[in-house]
Amino acid sequence: MTDEERWGIVYVPRAGVSNSLKRWNQIREYLEFRQVKYDVVQSGGEGSIERITRMLIDSGHQTIVIVGGDEALNDAINAIMFSPREIRQNLFLGIVPNGIGNDFASFWGLEVDNYKKAIHSIIERRTKKIDVGYCSYQEDGAERVRYFLMSVNMGLGAQAIRLSDICKRFGKKNPAYLVAIFSLFKERKQYKMRIKVNSEEINDKIMTICIGNSRGYGMTPSAVPYNGWLDLSVVYRPKFWQTIRGLYMILHNQFLNHEQVRPYRTKQIEIMQADGTLTCIDGRTLNHTFPLKVSLEPAVINFIIP
Repeated sequence: MTDEERWGIVYVPRAGVSNSLKRWNQIREYLEFRQVKYDVVQSGGEGSIERITRMLIDSGHQTIVIVGGDEALNDAINAIMFSPREIRQNLFLGIVPNGIGNDFASFWGLEVDNYKKAIHSIIERRTKKIDVGYCSYQEDGAERVRYFLMSVNMGLGAQAIRLSDICKRFGKKNPAYLVAIFSLFKERKQYKMRIKVNSEEINDKIMTICIGNSRGYGMTPSAVPYNGWLDLSVVYRPKFWQTIRGLYMILHNQFLNHEQVRPYRTKQIEIMQADGTLTCIDGRTLNHTFPLKVSLEPAVINFIIP
């Protein structure tokens, strides 16, 4: 059993950075300067972050620190949530942003260029109980559950998130990305969806939906991961000029004021049909069949905040 104060660190090299070792050396030097006791394991390959997180938990580490981005944090959350409740209650989760997407860290005021602030916050150990959303679905005939901290996106929003990841990996000036993103927003494809939310059933052609436990890449700007509620934004197909304005409103936290957005606040959502859509959960593609049920567990993670 390890020292209770000893951190278990999962280091996830940042995609698209040629010298990730230099980044880790900077973080390591600061950890040693602050006299932090820790064990570190570097991730490698799909599924490794969940395995490493479970290993660190099993070896007695009570402070789990993810040096990575949103997808890495999602993997860690799933490892923690599938741990026994009596162990999970004594775990503390911290993050040093280091990914191609760091929206959840940014929500708390942590930026990728300021790893010292993130480490200082973990040392100070100020915590908040946060909610965790989850999806119940079927994959290959088996019942599955996947947890999330930020959002579930379907339709155009999910496609834009995946393209944004490509952009960050290969550079914003990549011609293929620019052509793809322009074509995506020019087409503004609609999908036949059937959704149950609160006492209402939505049965219509919809461009995209976002179910947010947090701000959901700007599409659920009022969502916070500590009020016991999920926010849902249902977005209908706008005119092209309305799309441009919608992008502006996302960047300025005004998205819910767009005329083609219908916002809801709820405890549970059931998506019974969404023909031909892509589904992303915290930026990671989710393979599933319908129905897809989304709910949350309130105040279940001890998250270390600034």
